[in-house]
Amino acid sequence: MSLLEEAIISWFEVNKRDLPWRSSTPWGVMVSEFMLQQTPVARVLPKWHEWMVRWPTPADLASATPAEIITAWGRLGYPRRALRLYESAKVIAKDYNNEVPRSQEHLLALAGVGEYTAAAIASFAYQEENLVLDVNIRRLFARLFDGQEIESAHLSKVERTLRRALIPENRGHIWAAATMELGALICTARTPKCDVCPVSSQCAWRAQGYPKSDLVKRVQEWHGTDRQIRGKIVQALRESASLTQAQIELLWNDEQQVEKALKTLANDGLITREGDFYLLPTT
Repeated sequence: MSLLEEAIISWFEVNKRDLPWRSSTPWGVMVSEFMLQQTPVARVLPKWHEWMVRWPTPADLASATPAEIITAWGRLGYPRRALRLYESAKVIAKDYNNEVPRSQEHLLALAGVGEYTAAAIASFAYQEENLVLDVNIRRLFARLFDGQEIESAHLSKVERTLRRALIPENRGHIWAAATMELGALICTARTPKCDVCPVSSQCAWRAQGYPKSDLVKRVQEWHGTDRQIRGKIVQALRESASLTQAQIELLWNDEQQVEKALKTLANDGLITREGDFYLLPTT
């Protein structure tokens, strides 16, 4: 074991958060990975508990209606994730004997499962050795090895090769969890806690005097966007059985934006129309 590997894993063993999906079923891990996409842990925790009580297996979720699932998703954001998880649950229940598959090939075939999510599920649910690179790990490695303040916008073939070489034999799943935790808690985007970092003495970015990056992190806007009105419409339909377009237009001051939002929500399967009324889908 290298000194760097030993320092990070030893730090993790003492400082890791008691996150419930770390001692859950593979399905619990999968639910957490869907919920954690672009959503902080603090917001996910209560929803994850609710879902696991209500739908403890893929078959349980597969038996629900889309309206129930979208409503239960609440304000986690990006509700298409909920429907993709639902579609995956139906396939797992039917084709995989209600057990989350462990192979990358089978995981990648599921709705809503991309390269990172497949690697994370296989690693955290089944202790498989996989290249797990979320934003926290990529930022940590960019600083530690490359001397860069932030990670590049796109994951390159070179970056994959370099990071794969770091995975310790027979401890890949621990390495993935430890580096993710270090990036999330210590090597944070805005205020890294270098004074308590277990590998600060080996950090290239620190050694170079913390140079500012030429890369610019894109900050997603919210107020006034299509995402905001889509969220308002879905939330209103969670609270009401159905609404007319005229009632929905009262939520927003731009009728054209409302019209566009209704069309895209319908195309995404998040709402449906019956006569003059919009409602969450029931089938």
